[in-house]
Amino acid sequence: MKILKRIVIVFVIAFALFYLVTRPQDAANAVHGAVAVVWGAGEAVVHFFTSLAGS
Repeated sequence: MKILKRIVIVFVIAFALFYLVTRPQDAANAVHGAVAVVWGAGEAVVHFFTSLAGS
């Protein structure tokens, strides 16, 4: 099981590097989208706790 996990990690890293080299604009858009999702989730959590504190 440990070797399978290592193979999957190597495959994912190799695919990410291949994607970055062959399609840099699409890779940048994917990273931008992921950051936007994380940022939006953070804002939602802050809004939730702010509304709890205000009630």
